[in-house]
Amino acid sequence: MQRPRYCITWNTPGEPLLAIEPRGDEVVRHAATLAQAYSDPRNAPLLGHTEALDARDVVAHYASLERAGDHGFLVLGPGGELLGDADLRGLTDGAAEFAFLVAAVAAQGRGLGTRIALMLHAFAFNQLRLERVYASIVPHNVASRRVFDKLGYTLDTSPAARDFADDPADLTMVIDRATFERLHASPLAEIRIAVR
Repeated sequence: MQRPRYCITWNTPGEPLLAIEPRGDEVVRHAATLAQAYSDPRNAPLLGHTEALDARDVVAHYASLERAGDHGFLVLGPGGELLGDADLRGLTDGAAEFAFLVAAVAAQGRGLGTRIALMLHAFAFNQLRLERVYASIVPHNVASRRVFDKLGYTLDTSPAARDFADDPADLTMVIDRATFERLHASPLAEIRIAVR
């Protein structure tokens, strides 16, 4: 039996967002756009890679998330256009790692990453009932660090946090459920999570 796939909606004024746990055909539909975003020379080093990726790599990435029991989401705008993606990976002992990308460089730094992060954290803490979520950040990725600071993350060099480090040089940060719920009660009341 397949596990359920989820969708997360946040109907804020101005730009409603939808995050879907995609089926294979939905990943294929957006794979070329995501590959271009992953490979953009401004994004790639912040994501921790230097090689160009193609649509097959994106499809393989999403298949690998699903095989591992992780949760990958495509983030779509009101017209169904791809705005980015995000995932919760390495779920173990009430914890996971969170990663995200705002696809278009021109759309970065305008609050979209924070909104995506809030949606996925609502899912992590309310639906998955995780206790902690970690982040592994390339040290010079100032924009991502700013998003995690806004969410209430703190630096964490514990062995548990370092287990989620994508690279030995990465910074690791953490937020717990109680802190997230205390700091973000208002958006939590607006974000909706449903089985697709």
